[in-house]
Amino acid sequence: MSVLVVAAHPDDEVLGCGGTLARLAREGKECFIAILGEGITSRYGPREDANPETVAALRTDSRRAADLLGAKDLFQYDLPDNRFDTLPLLEVIKIVEGLIERVRPESVYTHHGGDLNVDHRVLHRAVLTATRPLPGQVVRRVYAFEVPSSTEWSFGQLAPVFQPNVFVDIAATLETKIRAMQCYESESREFPHSRSPESLRAIAQRWGSVAGLQAAEAFVLIRAIE
Repeated sequence: MSVLVVAAHPDDEVLGCGGTLARLAREGKECFIAILGEGITSRYGPREDANPETVAALRTDSRRAADLLGAKDLFQYDLPDNRFDTLPLLEVIKIVEGLIERVRPESVYTHHGGDLNVDHRVLHRAVLTATRPLPGQVVRRVYAFEVPSSTEWSFGQLAPVFQPNVFVDIAATLETKIRAMQCYESESREFPHSRSPESLRAIAQRWGSVAGLQAAEAFVLIRAIE
């Protein structure tokens, strides 16, 4: 069984399903990560003003995090940060379709469609299109994850609201997720920010309490073909 995580920005893969990825890798599953956006140039004026060394450092952080989680491979692209909506949707879809053809995953994890971040919403739609259940489609299950500091900050005003129906026990891999997030020095924050170690533990404990577990990651199952 192979799994593909399709994320918009460096650190989304960790925040959304880092514990699940680490667990699946430990269980012998082939886990692949794709990060489509460069993840940082929106912090500047024109995109061209971004320091290339800063962008390169973030890509290196992604590689360190992927290795820590046990991913078999990491695919990195250079779509413009917080500007996915300026691209033809077909361009994003074609990237995802190419990944699916290359990896042939049974399960795909990606962003939730009700996130505040525009890149997350565009990528959600692109993944739904690329994984549509046509004859010969290898993807059997599609899951949507939350990203702390994006999903909850829509405050339920963007449809659909994140209402998870799948919970993965990550009690054994929660600290691996925390360490992977700490690979991203430029993206980590101090408590009470939702990307802080304390908050990530609290989120995992909260979803764990919903499912009768010590710690869990929560997902919306978009579709499953059994």
